[in-house]
Amino acid sequence: MTANDPRITVGVDGSAGSAAAVRWAAELASRRHLQLKIVHGLQVAGLYYGGGMTGIGAATLFEAVQKDGERAIADARALAASIDEDLVIGTDLPNDPPVPMLIEESRHARMLVVGRTGTGGFADMLIGGTAAAVASHAHCPVAVIRGSHEPAAGAVVVGIDGSPNSEQAIAVAFEEASLRNVPLVAVHAWNDTTYEDTRGTARILTQPESLEEGEDRLLTERLAGWPEKYPDVEIRRVLVRDRPRHALLRISEEAQLVVVGSRGRGGFTGMLLGSTSQALVQHAECPVLVVRPERKA
Repeated sequence: MTANDPRITVGVDGSAGSAAAVRWAAELASRRHLQLKIVHGLQVAGLYYGGGMTGIGAATLFEAVQKDGERAIADARALAASIDEDLVIGTDLPNDPPVPMLIEESRHARMLVVGRTGTGGFADMLIGGTAAAVASHAHCPVAVIRGSHEPAAGAVVVGIDGSPNSEQAIAVAFEEASLRNVPLVAVHAWNDTTYEDTRGTARILTQPESLEEGEDRLLTERLAGWPEKYPDVEIRRVLVRDRPRHALLRISEEAQLVVVGSRGRGGFTGMLLGSTSQALVQHAECPVLVVRPERKA
């Protein structure tokens, strides 16, 4: 997140999940003294092309879709204003599909916020992968609001795996913990299985103690220097022998925010959203903040 992006952008659709996202985004923008932008993608092109509708019928349906969008925007604006009447709020209702619209909006936002479920333009937020698609391609961190939207007493949690993307997640997590005045829980999960032989049988290391020492050293190295940058943040280290997604999903039950990189060290180049971040976006018990790699100029 950079200082020259003074905006929190939230995608809305009128659903309960969307309302939770608006509340979370408005509270965040208010605390950080940032602007809030509310957007809704109409996605009406299909009414004319491939939808079998033309003329008056399509025009009538377009009008209905537009009114639904306007209503979703108006309700979201009223909700955000009820949280902070001095909040600077902008809105946009483009005739664009939700995913490319949100990705484009992410170019100009400090953070992009979406809800856990959706209807209309944001249908299939989980099953269809809208949140995952946005988190895979956005130009800024993407917050997926899962669980309760109410402020929690829990810590900020960050998943650490040693990848460059993990380093960026650590930076964002420290900033979030500092601004929220809560502890940071640094979680590094690992297991003994290191590879599979030609028969598909997993091989287990015979010296798990040595491996654990190495994983502990990795966690220490990744956290080095951050206490000096954020002396106000209490750091709690968690080193656990388990799959990262399992460990983070469990700890999300008591956290107020989980921060992860979009792709870890085990991902393939074409898999823009790794299995751990994908699992959290779909199943975490609290909001999840997915940090994308920085784009090179």
